[in-house]
Amino acid sequence: MSTSSLNAERRAADLAAITAGEVVDVLVIGGGVTGAGVALDAAARGLSVALVEAEDLAFGTSRWSSKLVHGGLRYLAKGDVGLAHESAVERGVLMTTTAPHLTRTLPQLIPLHPPVSGRDAALAYTGLVAGDGLRRATRTPTDLLPSPRRVSAAEARALAPGLRAAGLRGGLLSFDGQLTDDARLVVALARTAAGLGARIITRAKVTGVAPDSVEVVDGLTGEVTLVRSRVVVNATGVWAGTLMPSVRLRPSRGSHLVVDAGAVGCGATSLTVPIPGSFGRFALVLPQDDGRVYIGLTDEPVDEIPDVPTVPESDVDFLLDVASSVLERRLTRADVLGSFAGLRPLVDLPSAAGRSADLSRHHAVLTEGKVVTVVGGKLTTYRRMAADAVDAATDLAGLSAGPSRTRTLPLVGAAPRTRLSTLDAPRRLVERYGTEAPTIAAMGLLDPDLGREIAAGITAAEVIWSVRHEGALTPDDVLHRRTRIALVTRDAETARPAVTDLVTRTLRGLVPQ
Repeated sequence: MSTSSLNAERRAADLAAITAGEVVDVLVIGGGVTGAGVALDAAARGLSVALVEAEDLAFGTSRWSSKLVHGGLRYLAKGDVGLAHESAVERGVLMTTTAPHLTRTLPQLIPLHPPVSGRDAALAYTGLVAGDGLRRATRTPTDLLPSPRRVSAAEARALAPGLRAAGLRGGLLSFDGQLTDDARLVVALARTAAGLGARIITRAKVTGVAPDSVEVVDGLTGEVTLVRSRVVVNATGVWAGTLMPSVRLRPSRGSHLVVDAGAVGCGATSLTVPIPGSFGRFALVLPQDDGRVYIGLTDEPVDEIPDVPTVPESDVDFLLDVASSVLERRLTRADVLGSFAGLRPLVDLPSAAGRSADLSRHHAVLTEGKVVTVVGGKLTTYRRMAADAVDAATDLAGLSAGPSRTRTLPLVGAAPRTRLSTLDAPRRLVERYGTEAPTIAAMGLLDPDLGREIAAGITAAEVIWSVRHEGALTPDDVLHRRTRIALVTRDAETARPAVTDLVTRTLRGLVPQ
């Protein structure tokens, strides 16, 4: 079994090791994209690392993003060149080096209908050209992200047949990055860290942080133990203030709807839809490779922080109205197959005021006692956030470690796109598992039972793989985070019996190797 494999046996061994008196250099709290990124960064520098997560990998905000790897055009429009440049750099790193298998080029079209004026269109195009300048400056190749251009009304409708013909003057076409799936990125980060020796332990909730130890409750047994480390990194996102009350956040909710692609008619091209009355703000219509489309995204401040946020009715109406404003066919609630919402951990600075949409997406690294807290930021810049957090942690604890190595470190499954294109496996598997895809495909060929579909395109072999190698411990881990079947409730209900049976039998060793 690979050294990067995560499973129940490894979890038990890792938990036993850190609760038996082992002192790790860095203890990471939080198994989202930032926490997993911190664990990888620290392990890659040769430090001993343990990551503890109260639920499952990518349980929180990291699975509720728009699944974009974007170059920060919005920040450029606000004059924040530094953050836009950082985003463009990290987009290039993800798409060319660390995770080519999990990323792809996404065409983005701004349709030009009234009330978008000629002046508005010119300003938007100027922004796209400036963003392309950042792409060139960060040396992301043109064959991966082509330069923007204006398109005619006919070409716009060829790209997105569902666009409303009346009043359409053309469009502005640009290109950005898209993740196959955000939760799979987190799993790949955690597994890569595990391959370098990090202990990745889910279902382990931190209930107290002391100067020399952290209290952890095993979510499977209820046993309470102390874990010792030289420094702690709090990477719990919107829950950071729960562990360190001095951390002040202003969470913001981003809602998305899931609809059938046939109802929208955007093909493989995403739509960037201007929000009426809010210059510079847009809704996104994002096609996925499973025949679904995500419509997002809102940016509303929230006071309460639930474990799993829900989409309010007002957000549903808002998103349907904005998306429908550029479509030939008006979308209704009957078109909504599912929905999801995530909470952004925006830093509450004394100078911050106004809407949450206006708050900075810069990240912050804060220290208090022997705890480093990293908050803010966004999915695209997780690697930079992690590197900054580990820099602070090593300084705080006086640890001997060199600079970050993750900029040139491919994740599990990664390979150059030329190699990925030659793998003997279905394209859908390659885009989720990279170089491991042929092994999963072979499982289904060798055993027809493992090749059967339990949901659209998803096979029993993938469920078994998620338990044996990706740390899935429950059917929900598979449905909600390894496969995302549960983004549509009726799909989850249909697949749950088969997934439950497969997970149970795999955990009991009843599925042949």
